[in-house]
Amino acid sequence: MRLPRRPRLLLPVAIALVAIVAFFFLFSGIYTDYLWFDAIDYTSVFSGVLLTEIVLFLAGAVLMVGIVGGNMLLAFRTRPMFGPAMFGGGSGADRYRMALDPHRKLIFIVGMGMLALFAGSSFAGQWQTWMKFANGASFGKADALFGFDISFFMFDYPFIRMVLNFLFTAVIISIILSAITHYLYGGFRLQSPGVHASRAARAHLSVLLGVFVLLKAVAYWIDRYGLVFSDRGFVNGASYTDVNAVLPAKTILAIIALICAALFFAGVIRPGGMLPGVSFGLLVLSAVLIGGVYPLLVEQFQVKPNQQLKEAAFIDRNIDATREAYGISGAEMIEYTAEADPAKVKTNDGDASVSGVRLLDPALVSATYEQTQRIRGFYGFPDQLDVDRYPDSNGKLVDHVVSVRELLGPPEGQNNWINKALVYTHGYGFVAAPGNEVDSGGLPAYDAKDMPVTGQLSTSTKLSEPRVYFGETTAANEYVIAGGNPNNPQELDYPETGGTGQKNTTYTGKGGVPVGSFINRMMFAAKYGEKNILLSGDVNDNSKILYVRNPRDRVEKVAPFLTLDGNPYPAIIDGRITWIVDGYTTSNEYPYSQSESLGDMTRDTTTDRRVVAQQPQDHINYIRNSVKATVDAYDGTVTLYGWDDNDPVLKTWSKAFPGIIRPASDMSPDLNSHVRYPEDLFKVQRYTLSRYHITNAGAFYSGQDFWNVPNDPSQGDQQTKQPPYYLTTTMPVGNAKPSFSLTTTFVPREGPNLAAFMAAGSTVGDDYGKLRILRMPSNTAIPGPGQAQNNFQNKFSGELGPLGLGQANVKYGNLLTLPYAGGLIYIEPVYVQTKAGTGQEPYPILRRVLVAFGNKVGSGDKLEDALKQVFGDAQQTTQTQPNQQTQPNQQTTQTQPNQQTQPNQQITALTQAITTAEKAYADAQNALKANPPNWEEYGKAQKRLDDALKALRNLGAEPAATGTPSPSPSVSPSATPTTSPTVSPTPSPAPSP
Repeated sequence: MRLPRRPRLLLPVAIALVAIVAFFFLFSGIYTDYLWFDAIDYTSVFSGVLLTEIVLFLAGAVLMVGIVGGNMLLAFRTRPMFGPAMFGGGSGADRYRMALDPHRKLIFIVGMGMLALFAGSSFAGQWQTWMKFANGASFGKADALFGFDISFFMFDYPFIRMVLNFLFTAVIISIILSAITHYLYGGFRLQSPGVHASRAARAHLSVLLGVFVLLKAVAYWIDRYGLVFSDRGFVNGASYTDVNAVLPAKTILAIIALICAALFFAGVIRPGGMLPGVSFGLLVLSAVLIGGVYPLLVEQFQVKPNQQLKEAAFIDRNIDATREAYGISGAEMIEYTAEADPAKVKTNDGDASVSGVRLLDPALVSATYEQTQRIRGFYGFPDQLDVDRYPDSNGKLVDHVVSVRELLGPPEGQNNWINKALVYTHGYGFVAAPGNEVDSGGLPAYDAKDMPVTGQLSTSTKLSEPRVYFGETTAANEYVIAGGNPNNPQELDYPETGGTGQKNTTYTGKGGVPVGSFINRMMFAAKYGEKNILLSGDVNDNSKILYVRNPRDRVEKVAPFLTLDGNPYPAIIDGRITWIVDGYTTSNEYPYSQSESLGDMTRDTTTDRRVVAQQPQDHINYIRNSVKATVDAYDGTVTLYGWDDNDPVLKTWSKAFPGIIRPASDMSPDLNSHVRYPEDLFKVQRYTLSRYHITNAGAFYSGQDFWNVPNDPSQGDQQTKQPPYYLTTTMPVGNAKPSFSLTTTFVPREGPNLAAFMAAGSTVGDDYGKLRILRMPSNTAIPGPGQAQNNFQNKFSGELGPLGLGQANVKYGNLLTLPYAGGLIYIEPVYVQTKAGTGQEPYPILRRVLVAFGNKVGSGDKLEDALKQVFGDAQQTTQTQPNQQTQPNQQTTQTQPNQQTQPNQQITALTQAITTAEKAYADAQNALKANPPNWEEYGKAQKRLDDALKALRNLGAEPAATGTPSPSPSVSPSATPTTSPTVSPTPSPAPSP
């Protein structure tokens, strides 16, 4: 029974409606993307990528459908005239043919459409490979094996492999579908004995198999060039076996494959299956014996017994290529005869790189910034703050710990669409503190703070726009609609006293996409699935929608060919808050270079503290910091500066997208002053240099001088690498001056001592990016970071222990290492933090500074005090030691008449000092127990306690390691005050800046 006309029309109408809706949403995504690129003047990237993808999609789809569909049509048209009857009898294929034949056109069209979709999408996804091939720049350097320019392996070889893979896929699918078509329409039958095929079917399939084997011959030949990426040997790159066994084997296999292809083609003329069978057997046998067994025998019986000798030349190639590809070939190795005894060195108290060293730990003080500068709960700071440098009031550059006060979102319970999209639109303010000082309470001495922003730094940098519409927080991943009615501002600027309790503003930046028109509002309503964008009366002709607001995401969108550093940082550039993002050109196709995981090379405690940005390509063997990108925090303007003009990969992308990368000479002096050597690149280079500081193949093979990046000693038992640290240091070379640098340490693979110290200059000029490695002498034991941390904890357990009593915990900050006084000095801040559950959100406060030089350690409220303990006390002891032998006789002669009165006076002074210490300790504990803790009173009590302890030491009652003062030997035990054992704590006073 036939269906009525109306029900029969419902299905196509429904399909059409679904198609229209799907097309609308697809179009809305593309259209809003275009509007975003147009708003920031990067439409050339949008159009360039889109057109390339469209062309590649069409090329892939047409080629795949042409090859596969053409072969299916050929199989159908050459079917036997009498069908299955020519072989006698029927078969199971008849049933399938009878079921499919009435719908064969529809099945063919749908099948080819799906194949075109998948093939086109796969081909379009390789747009970067095509662009690098089409625009590849020369390296001007040949590889060590074939003598080809490096660009062949970086740009041409990947494209050739892509085309071969595509053709292999098309031919294999053609063979399968053509065989099915021949089978269904009687071209051949699987009958006993053997296979019975028509002449047309045999010829067709023979040609297809011949083409497949011909492609295999081409692949064997191209595979020869892929040997430069081999991982068969001791290191990456063509090994002895690859060059002497695999390379000739690939050549022979290519020739054999050509012969086999000719035999398959001969099957078109000569009937029977002998020639195809012989060619197939020859191909398989030669692949197993020549391609597999022969290289295995060479590796097993020639190379392994003499691997160091056989692989030496190829290890040399790998060392040279790896050092070049990772940008470490120019690293300067300096033999540093480090001194370990502080009594044998002359110190310079005015050394700015030590006296002004950064003490604030950007990871620990994040919580302090959060509690002291968040101001309202809907603002926040990242878990890991950033380090930059700014001039102080005297114009001297000082390391600063910096951040911006970003918006987290509307308050709890107020998270409706109006608040989220129209009111709470931005963060506010730049917060910074000098890294080398704290206030009287141990808190950062902010020179940029509060809302509106105040402080010396905000004045000296002429900060004119403190609003942060583009940032790193979760809220930056969502859109906001700003602008609106300038006469009735509704965007929350910052809280204030009086009136409505808040100051409002209206966005006037050039960033964002206008949403005044009905079409734009409808498109964005479809994009985000939010009808309020279309219906709200607060959205008018002045409104702009801001989205993709994370600075890293913005740069990634306009420069999809870059790998970006995981840690963008804010700076005040020409009066505006600007995010600086480092961009890398990376590849995994540099011949002979060692391939490693980017995630593994950059993983340390700083990456564990923050969400690591997903990198598009994990394994790399080439990297350059080719681009410095900036994102304006107010209007979102993205600017790309070409930082490495000599990078051929950057030249390639500059040719592909002309005009989007500006020369570095366009960078303003203010921006240049805040450029720093990027963290991720430095981590990659230190990981590589832990092995590739060795340039001799024999020493590299033995590996006895390989280094490790030490575990972070401040993290206790966690097996996480110590991060590199930004700080101002002076390298002991020539007439070097203090320079802002990125630093790290190395320890031997076996052993805790310090093996080397490395620094990269971060100040733009001749010193920028210069890698210098101080190699420690093998005959002098310089403590490594782990040993220094153990020395601190063992020496000052009695002193630091009381800081963690009651309502507080002791936290160790970053352990900094820097050259000083002919050796290496360790400096570590110690913080006190209230325990959780005390009614206050815990945050750390700086209370001590620890210093170590060799095995001598010191502790003080300030860095200067700790330095004097390590260097000043040691020198003083050396000077007074000769007189110590005569002192007892002099004392006996001079004090004998007063022997009866002196003990009583000393006992009185000792009792008074102990009483003062007990009272100060009790006052300190009461200050900690207060809610909130009274840190000012705590600091005063600590100061009184320290004075009392100093008095005890002067009286000869040096406290023991447990913190219990012991009486002077000159005082008889019976005369010791009974209160002495009760004085258990021996904390030192709070720091005073």
